Parts: sequence; C-alpha cells; structure tokens
Amino acid sequence: MPLEIYKRGRVYWAKGWVEYNGRRIAGPYRRSTKASTEAGARDWVARETEAQIHRYVFGDEPRMTFADAILIYKASPKAAKQLIPIVEEVGDLPLSAISGRMLKELGPKLKPDACTDTWWREIVTPACAVINNAHDLKNTPMIRVKAYDNFERIAQDKRRNKPSRVERKPADKEWIDAFCRAADPYNAALVRFMFETAARIDQAVSLEPDDLRPAENKVRVKAQKGHPESWITVSPQMMDELLALPAKRPKNRKTGRLMKPRVLAMAVRPATTRAGRRSASVQAFHTCRHTRQGGMGSSQNWSCAKALTRSPLPRLAAGPTPICRCAFTPTQRRMRPMSGPYFVQTTYRRTL
Repeated sequence: MPLEIYKRGRVYWAKGWVEYNGRRIAGPYRRSTKASTEAGARDWVARETEAQIHRYVFGDEPRMTFADAILIYKASPKAAKQLIPIVEEVGDLPLSAISGRMLKELGPKLKPDACTDTWWREIVTPACAVINNAHDLKNTPMIRVKAYDNFERIAQDKRRNKPSRVERKPADKEWIDAFCRAADPYNAALVRFMFETAARIDQAVSLEPDDLRPAENKVRVKAQKGHPESWITVSPQMMDELLALPAKRPKNRKTGRLMKPRVLAMAVRPATTRAGRRSASVQAFHTCRHTRQGGMGSSQNWSCAKALTRSPLPRLAAGPTPICRCAFTPTQRRMRPMSGPYFVQTTYRRTL
C-alpha cells in the first residue's frame, strides 16, 4: 500500500510504504507530516517518496555532521567559544542523529555547576543555531528543543546548592551616592550615566568624544539589542561630568596592548566593596538600565517601577505607573505584550 494521508487531531499523518515500480523500498510509515492542511500533507508525501526513491537508486549520500555544519555557520567570537566544547562532544555525529534531549543532556556534562538557564543559553541555543543554519542552507533536518521545565531547574539548583533566577534588587539614589563616593571618577560617571539614561553597560563604556553634543546636552549611544543608534538627552550636570573626563582606553600593563572598553567595568565590584554596599552585578547594571522601546531621543524613557518607588526622583509630568520587564518572570515576559496596560510609555526622567 503506497503512502496515504489521514487526519489525526489537527494535523495529517501518513501511513503505508514507499513503492518503486510496484516494489516496497521503505516503510512501514506511521508518522506525522506536521501539516495542518491536506495540501501540505500531500507535499510531504511527495518529498518523502522522492527522497526514498533517490536513496534506493543512487544509495546513501555522505551526511553532514555537526562539525561540517559549523564550517558554514558565521559565528561571533562569543558563540565560537561556546561551540568549542560542544563540537568536541557531538562533532562527528550527523545532524539527523542529534536530538533535543541529547543537547539538553550536554548541560550537566559540560557545565555541572551551572543552572539550567546557563545550559540553555550557552549550550542548547548555539547548537540549535548551527543545526538550523545548515537546514536553511543545505536542507538538512532542522531541530526544535523543548525548554527545561521548572522541575529540572529546581533539581539542578538543589544539586549545586544555589538558587537560580534570583530577584534583582533595583539601585536607588542612596546606593548611587555611596558607590560614587568610593569609586574613581570614570566608574562614578559610568554608573551615573547608566542610572540617568538607561544605557546598557557596553553602550556606556563605548562612548567617545565625538559622541557628545555639549551645546544640546545630547549623547550618542550605539545600536544594540535591536535598538538603533540614537541621541539621548542628558542633564547639564551629567554632560559637565563627561566633558571633564579625559579620553581613556584601557591597556594591558604587561604587554601594553589595548584592551576592550568592557574591562573598565571590572573596577566596579572593588568600588562596591569599599562602599559597603550590595553586589553591583545584582543591583546596579541590570536595574539602572530601563527596558525601553523607541523614543530614546526625547525625555520619554521606559522606567522601572521598583526603582521609581524606592528613589525620590522628580517627576516631569504626571502619568500612569510604569512597569518594567524585570517585574515579570521569563514566562510572563514572553506572554505580555510590548505595549498596552503592562508597558506604559511615561515621561519620567532620572536625574541625580
């Protein structure tokens, strides 16, 4: 019996055999076509029949392995570093033999002391990107992986004796003042700039003299995370503080080579310790940054409700209480719309 389709629930399935000149060459089949329409199911049957006949006539062709797929994947330096241990584990396997469960089980093997969120971000996501890139270019099998559930996350937290997804505590004016008294001028300006403008840390440390417009009190921040390059209005006090800082690029004291601007932020933690405050990695850099959507060039920023309620900041205009994405869990953030009652564009502006 050649392949026939039938509806099972919302999708169509296929059953039977693939035949060639009246002879069965593949099967028996009883699998989902993953198509919700009859036309899509018949298209799947046609492609599967053609592939099996080609295989029967010409034999098996060399299958692409994970290591081969990496060669056609344009990885960033960060992604390339994450892929090194993965390719050592599954590099020789053909893409069709790699399953979602296999990728998820690499987490405990490669990073036994990390949380499930780290496994997903540094192992599953880069591996899926390589496999699905090969699918787009070479028509190899694609992959979809089910996320780690709460039971897996809690079990891993117990094994490593450390909770994940710790609630982030917002920075307030008291924390900023204490930190700036203990920090050097560059890191003090860094934290004040992030607190006032909602810039990301990489945007803040990448500022150059040409990015300042003193006459207009505007600062240019580079494009990042889907937001285009734009000019942000800052307070006159913030502009004066930036102008007073000589241009500086970190150097390796041993080799004299220039280093990435991001290393400037490494001095934040010692300054936090000297100030006797909580960890900057938890309190400052995430919550000093507001989640914003467009409109960065004006005074209309996306503000975090937690920080606003803890900090006695001036209000330029009355408006509804804003709610930041960090007030929700990751699942809630995926379900909430980026506009409407949950995200309200306000006219708050952080000033010190």
